[in-house]
Amino acid sequence: MVTTDSASADFAIEARALRKVYRTRRGRQVAVDDLDLLVPLTGVHGFLGPNGSGKTTTIRMLLGLIRSDGGSMRILGHQVPQHLPAVINSIGAIVEQPRFFPNFSGRLNLELTADAIGVERDKVESVLDQVGLRDRAGDAFRTYSLGMKQRLAVAGTLLKDPQVLIFDEPTNGLDPAGIHEIRETMRALGREGRAVLVSSHILSEVEQVADTVTIIGRGKLLADGTVADVMGHGSNTVRVVVSDPRRAAEVLTASRLTVRPSGAVLLVDGAERPAVISEVLAREGLYPDELFPVRRDLESVFLELTRGSGPEAHFDGSEARQHPSSEGHL
Repeated sequence: MVTTDSASADFAIEARALRKVYRTRRGRQVAVDDLDLLVPLTGVHGFLGPNGSGKTTTIRMLLGLIRSDGGSMRILGHQVPQHLPAVINSIGAIVEQPRFFPNFSGRLNLELTADAIGVERDKVESVLDQVGLRDRAGDAFRTYSLGMKQRLAVAGTLLKDPQVLIFDEPTNGLDPAGIHEIRETMRALGREGRAVLVSSHILSEVEQVADTVTIIGRGKLLADGTVADVMGHGSNTVRVVVSDPRRAAEVLTASRLTVRPSGAVLLVDGAERPAVISEVLAREGLYPDELFPVRRDLESVFLELTRGSGPEAHFDGSEARQHPSSEGHL
């Protein structure tokens, strides 16, 4: 039996100073750059960043599919990949498109998966219930929508009753209905007390399900914490409508506020509260017709964090995809 270095794990997933460098024809490319990733023991954790930011590379290192070049990783307190066998049955992961026999029913596909991993077939009906597929379990896999196929893959990972679930871009290629299905499935899994790590470049989607988030760019950590905390990052933007926007922009800029004209509207950053903007304008005889905070979302936070950093690289683990065991689900 492998023991942890502490009495219990503080995080479901804990990566410290994680690093991965690829050698390409253009030289050395740093895919993951001293990254810290902390995933709580329960709830949904969004792992966010644009394509090529290092998300898939990080996940593949956690699962032992590619080697890291530095740093440390733990899953449920166990060092990985060294002690991955001790914790593998507590992990469910989908890192590629689900692969099942197209002409077999969803139920039969799961029964064969259960046989392959040494789980009793009795477990199949309960996981079909968990993902809402019992009514279509007897239908051929090829007749399923993309969302249903993805949910069947989730059901396959649940056969081992894992504490940690890792989904890499689970809504890629799905229509709005399929995205909604996967979103609800992830929410439910998080509410059950599992740790769900979901990577995505669609920040607005993850915002609706995540309790905590990590945002990365070019392999570096940009922000992490609860969704509310991360969305509160930086200054709040206030939308201002005033009869003389040009003059108002001059006055606000002179008061060391940041002003971004948007047609007849001014977007103002840097005020501790909206009333400050009103006071500054009123001193110059300018009175806003409209003045209200712009609701921030994760996407606007991300754009703010990455502003000026240049285009993202596009090498999110392409070498790793050649690994013969890196496809499918665990």
